[in-house]
Amino acid sequence: MIEVLKTIIKDFHKKGVPELFKREIKIPISTDKIITLVGSRRAGKTYMLYNLISDIIQKISIENIIYINFEDERLNLEKEDLGKIIDAYLELYPEKDMSKIYLFFDEIQDINGWEKFVRRMYDSVTKNIFITGSSARLLSKEIATSLRGRTISYEIYPLSFKEYLSYNSIDAKDIHSTQNKAKIKSAFNKFLMLGSYPETLNMNEDISIKTLQSYVDVMIYKDLVDRYKIKKPETIKLFIKKCITYLSKDFSINKTYNEFKSMGVKISKDTMYSYSKHVEDIFLIFFINVFNPSLILQESYTKKAYCIDNGLANSYSFKNSHDKGRLLENLVFLELKRKSNKIYFHKKKKECDFIVQKSYKIVQAIQVTQNLENTNTKKREIDGLLDALDTYKLKQGFILTGNEEEEIKVGDKIIIICPVWKWLLKY
Repeated sequence: MIEVLKTIIKDFHKKGVPELFKREIKIPISTDKIITLVGSRRAGKTYMLYNLISDIIQKISIENIIYINFEDERLNLEKEDLGKIIDAYLELYPEKDMSKIYLFFDEIQDINGWEKFVRRMYDSVTKNIFITGSSARLLSKEIATSLRGRTISYEIYPLSFKEYLSYNSIDAKDIHSTQNKAKIKSAFNKFLMLGSYPETLNMNEDISIKTLQSYVDVMIYKDLVDRYKIKKPETIKLFIKKCITYLSKDFSINKTYNEFKSMGVKISKDTMYSYSKHVEDIFLIFFINVFNPSLILQESYTKKAYCIDNGLANSYSFKNSHDKGRLLENLVFLELKRKSNKIYFHKKKKECDFIVQKSYKIVQAIQVTQNLENTNTKKREIDGLLDALDTYKLKQGFILTGNEEEEIKVGDKIIIICPVWKWLLKY
């Protein structure tokens, strides 16, 4: 194993890092903390590591960096083998000051006992440690306890719309000129339907869909079935399809349980609740609660379900049944999620799609709809937003649409009607 590790380390030093598209998210290099990047498979965590390495080697030699991808087929490491990484490096570079070495461990979560190894590296070798993983288990209380305050975590998602435009060499700041605005809107339509996983951006639609379907299969069988010892893969696969079917709509475990029962699918409610936690753990499906100061009451209401990527949702379940309004709402959710906000929905006299909490205070209310052409739809969206604005004492709120743009004043409230693509770029 030592020789294999030496080859991997040396090959990386010879090859270097490719020139990659720069992401918007800023990851600090010098914090004296273990930097943990977590998120969905294929969302770009490795790209982020490469970007960090690219910045670092502007100041130091690449030979001061150890990069290990634990999904490399040449590796079959157990926890007792992890120390051999340092042994292999020191055989190659015996003169190096290890306190100045940078450790990059990609997809390390599958090695049982990795936490103790990383903690030992931090305590006795170097403070410069960066790790990635595809499971939110890396953010769990158990991991936080194991690393004892040594880590700062960042969540990595597929590309934002700004990043998507930058990747396609479209000026995201010019939203007014006729030609560039047309490019932005054309790109948005593709972004809306096909999503923004980095690997799929240069693919044609058919290949992109098949690739995204393969992502879900890997998540199901490796991240869910293997990790959580799920005995009936077909049931969690059906559960995921149901979640995507209810994209942006009310989602109830009780209702889903009864649907499964009527279909002859044998599954307990407890198992279904576990599934809902697991799919969030792997950054595939997210659930938000109706806002209520009581956490117990929050959990007792129905939830709303969202997916990590529109393209993935479209590729995996009932593409033709998704109206654009629901896909627009999913994009808005993901943008709010990227900003690490606490997101809820409002349901009192009326409903409002999103309310955003910062520092224990509700600071924003947002409705999302495909269009406001129907009088009843417009009234419903405005009434729901006004109910939220009144409840949380907000002066301004948004109704985000496919194309419409307007500003309405109702009493002392201002309602900004704005296309989703413009909101993603401007606000």
